[in-house]
Amino acid sequence: MAEIENIVILTGAGISAESGLATFRGPDGLWEGRRVEEICTPEALAADRGLVLDFYDQRRRALGSVEPNAAHKALAFLDAHWPGELLIVTQNVDDLHERAGAGRMLHMHGELLSSLCASCGERADFGGDMIDGPRCVACGQNELRPDIVFFGEMPYEMERIERALMRADLFVSIGTSGAVYPAAGFVQIARHASAETLELNLDPSAGSVYFHETRLGPASALVPAWVDELLTTSASA
Repeated sequence: MAEIENIVILTGAGISAESGLATFRGPDGLWEGRRVEEICTPEALAADRGLVLDFYDQRRRALGSVEPNAAHKALAFLDAHWPGELLIVTQNVDDLHERAGAGRMLHMHGELLSSLCASCGERADFGGDMIDGPRCVACGQNELRPDIVFFGEMPYEMERIERALMRADLFVSIGTSGAVYPAAGFVQIARHASAETLELNLDPSAGSVYFHETRLGPASALVPAWVDELLTTSASA
């Protein structure tokens, strides 16, 4: 731990599940009897725009009933106190990391509280219901869609993420399935760059074999303990 300066942390649905947000790939990963893949694609949006907008409107409203948990707060504390480089990359589209206080982070799969105009490409803060037909603040067209990376679309800021992974001394994956690429391949990029790799998860992920160490348990217990261990070791070095 004494030689660690640069850290990249990947978070997935498992970190927000304890706040009450359902995971897509868990046993409750259905919506009105449909697989999420049937809703979260450009083809689904084209085929039934109302269905897709309603799905995300409901998820956006649900954010008001949940709060950051101990895992989110621990990562925000680490962000505030880690002297080296730190990047929290989340696959989640909720705002729980931000509400906990994290700043050095990015949403690779987009954000619920953001809109994307299919007409002009403008991205803007958004907190209402898209099914009501709001217009783009930039071009005025009624072509808003959720600012979400659908299945088959390219995640945001991949070049920045890959640069950080290549510089990392430590890569930590928290609450991810290890089944969704390109995020599932981050551990291999980090290991190729000689980083230490740690998985914190409720169950072993599909990519557990690539990690130097896996710790199993709820994120709300594992993450605060790991952050305390990391900061204590760093302070005594």
